[in-house]
Amino acid sequence: MSKSRGYAALSAKAALVPYIFERREPRAHDVVIEIRYCGICHTDIHQARNEWNDYLEESIFPMVPGHEIAGVVTAVGNKVTKYKVGDKVGVGCFVDSCRKCAECRSGLEQYCTVRTIWTYNARDDEGQPTYGGYSDRIVADENYVLGMPEHLPLDACAPLLCAGITLYSPLRHWQAGAGKKVAIIGLGGLGHMGVKLAHALGAEVTVLSHSLKKQADGKRLGADHFYATSDPETFSRLKGSFDLIINTVSAQIDWNEYLALLKVGGTMVVVGLPEKNIPIGAFALTGARRSLAGSQIGGIRETQEMLDFCGKHGITCDVEVIPIQKVNEAYERVLKSDVRYRFVIDMASL
Repeated sequence: MSKSRGYAALSAKAALVPYIFERREPRAHDVVIEIRYCGICHTDIHQARNEWNDYLEESIFPMVPGHEIAGVVTAVGNKVTKYKVGDKVGVGCFVDSCRKCAECRSGLEQYCTVRTIWTYNARDDEGQPTYGGYSDRIVADENYVLGMPEHLPLDACAPLLCAGITLYSPLRHWQAGAGKKVAIIGLGGLGHMGVKLAHALGAEVTVLSHSLKKQADGKRLGADHFYATSDPETFSRLKGSFDLIINTVSAQIDWNEYLALLKVGGTMVVVGLPEKNIPIGAFALTGARRSLAGSQIGGIRETQEMLDFCGKHGITCDVEVIPIQKVNEAYERVLKSDVRYRFVIDMASL
């Protein structure tokens, strides 16, 4: 074991503070990564504050959050073949899985039916807590490490490891592209990536936001249309318009209203996670053979595909880079939607 430095929540709802902890020694297939940048995801806040204990196991404290990790390889195990010292790499939301179930074998490790080992707030195969990217280094198996786009800035690419793949996966699965009309609900950390990616895939993109205050941003990011959902006429005007809607918001909105905006056979995919269950009326689905679906990040193969796609199209996240000493302030600003569009921690500030 070797010492690492980071910031941790020592208990639920506690402010994050400097923390010293241990990483495992590299194994034969391990890659040691010096973390340069780590994005702040709303999931980090939920888990650090133990807000999902109704749905998931109790959070493990002390907790070092962070699963949008970008850095540089500093050492490799003696059997590593995929990476070498100096490579720009990333680690996303998970660092291992069973590798044997049907989901793992088909590249859907995020849905592993045995056990996905999350990057933090989980336990590894030896029962030790996993610690995330709000830290100086991480040790991970080469098969769960991603190659980052060489010519794009690491800080703006870090959030691709969660925000990027969370939107790319449903866009690809439901075949967004030329001739398809796609709506993105919410223009935040997730939504702004949905606009960029759907536009790059060739779809006609509409943003559905509470107000028009981000309209200029939406158009800059690639949206063809922008509507305020606070205007009741929006729902009558757009009824039956979209092949695919991706809901990125975690607010308690009426999903039935948005389902009515789908064409016959259209799908609304949920990627935002409200704290409470939202009721759905059967007629919202049966009236036009509509589907309500969910999606969770992406597997390793698909995440690498997304990173390569972003490299080809020059797609990065819009970020505000902060020192780690401002992480607690950033958490409060995330809750107020006061960021355009993703905070990224500069680990040099440690």
